[in-house]
Amino acid sequence: MPVGKRIYLKRNMPDPDIVKGFMDIPASNTADCMERNCAMHPRIKLMSNPDHEMVGPAFTVHTRAGDNLAIYAALRYCQAGDIIVIDDEGDNTRSLIGEVMMSYLRDQKKIAGIVIDGPIRDIDNLQNWKLPIYARSTTPGGPYKEGPGELNVPVACGNVSVNPGDIILGDSDGVICIPRKDAAEILPKAQAFHKKDDEKAIAFSKGEVDLSWVDKSLKNKGFDIIDDVYRP
Repeated sequence: MPVGKRIYLKRNMPDPDIVKGFMDIPASNTADCMERNCAMHPRIKLMSNPDHEMVGPAFTVHTRAGDNLAIYAALRYCQAGDIIVIDDEGDNTRSLIGEVMMSYLRDQKKIAGIVIDGPIRDIDNLQNWKLPIYARSTTPGGPYKEGPGELNVPVACGNVSVNPGDIILGDSDGVICIPRKDAAEILPKAQAFHKKDDEKAIAFSKGEVDLSWVDKSLKNKGFDIIDDVYRP
């Protein structure tokens, strides 16, 4: 089996009930329950106009820089509800996918979203779609179709490691990856954090908050509080 030209048809999949549990939790709340160490680089931006969060199991694609043959293979093998996660080896010069391929993924394959660490094109139309589309940039320049490439292998997307079957969660803030093996432990923490965060926002809005801890922290960290204007 040649490394670089492998297509794995099976994945270890997450519990569907756990995936569903993350649907109403902001990505930021879940990220805060994961030591804030799971968010993809902000170069990956929301390019469409969905009316819901993106959540589902990762179907990973590793392409040669600027080549989309492996993405065409993903069109054949991905499943409804998948989130396609594409590692483009850092390339930002050639679009990997446009409206034609996206239409097939949305209407025929019924994917839950797509995350591309690389460019797309046809943004005039795609920006209005309800399908969650995250990408690095746009360019009219098209890709090669030569390979190599791999499906359902570990990839790096937005400086985050993603394994096939990990849970991908995205909203207007960006995208995070929840490791499949840790998801059952993270979910109740994220649910509790979300509830507490809503209560905290209401308290801050009403001014019902104790910020004395800030003064203590500043003092402990050696900040000088100077009751005067700055003088060069």
